Amino acid sequence: MPSPIPESGSIKSSHAPVKPQRSKQGYWRLVWRQFRRRKAAVAALILLVSLLVFAATAPLLANDVPWYMVRDGKTYWFPYYIRYPELVNVDYRQWVPREGERVLLPPIPHSPLSQDLRQRTQPPSANHWLGTDDRGRDVLARMIWGTRISMSIGFVSVGIELIIGVILGALAGYYGRWVDNLLQRVIEIMMCFPTFFLILALIAFLRPSIYNIMIVIGLTGWMGVARLVRGEFLRLRSSEYALAARASGLRDTWVIFRHLLPNALAPVLVTAAFGVAGAILTESSLSFLGFGVQPPEPSWGELLNQSQRLVGSGVWWLVVFPGAAIFVTVTAFNLVGEGLRDAMDPRLRE
Repeated sequence: MPSPIPESGSIKSSHAPVKPQRSKQGYWRLVWRQFRRRKAAVAALILLVSLLVFAATAPLLANDVPWYMVRDGKTYWFPYYIRYPELVNVDYRQWVPREGERVLLPPIPHSPLSQDLRQRTQPPSANHWLGTDDRGRDVLARMIWGTRISMSIGFVSVGIELIIGVILGALAGYYGRWVDNLLQRVIEIMMCFPTFFLILALIAFLRPSIYNIMIVIGLTGWMGVARLVRGEFLRLRSSEYALAARASGLRDTWVIFRHLLPNALAPVLVTAAFGVAGAILTESSLSFLGFGVQPPEPSWGELLNQSQRLVGSGVWWLVVFPGAAIFVTVTAFNLVGEGLRDAMDPRLRE
């Protein structure tokens, strides 16, 4: 018997073209995929995220102010000292709660500023995990709060570098001619001075403070970013989409910041990662020499500055722990920068 004729809607041609499945993968997703292949860079990134969490939660991790307290029939939650500043002066480590009262202290129940001369230069112990300094202050608490200062100085100073360097580099690379020549001469003059000694000279005329250090490091480190952005703009300004944008009558500012700059920022991120590491190292060096963060503000470099007077007395923990923190943090930023550089390089993609 002849086979039944299938309905017209069910007829399928065996020679119908197969539409290829094209995976839509953005540029940054591709960079992240390549970055994850570098295990050392991923481990360094996890470490840096952990340090940022420590810096953001420093008041909750290391403080002599309780998280939670029931006293005199009232319940207080952190940060209750904003409404009741008179309760901060109570030493809750020595306070014995009465019936119905209780207190929950942070994991490190020590303030980075509270002094106890009876506990001067104590080695690491169960009460002070990383020991105490020359004024009886807990070293671990000061290092956790110092993480906030070091990270803030690193990111803010690099942010200033990026703002100045990106704007000047974009102007030099886009307009060229006398604008490029003028900015190139300014960059060359700035690069003639040793950066660290230039920072020391500027700090000598200013009052040592965190904000002045941020500004000075940012104002003396933008030249590399400007030269990098200039080179990218020289390459991109002759591209087809840039020529089409100018031919359509768009303003120069729109062409620079909307069309060219987003395509020139990828290598700048690599420079920014290395720049944060350099800014942290510069701040630590300034504090070590006494020109950086001033006591009693906690800083890794300030702890190393204390160790100059005490290292001969066997106070090794003031050298080892802050020095290790600086070394590990700077190395982690460098590993992340190298990972980004390799992930953005098309020749190294797998």
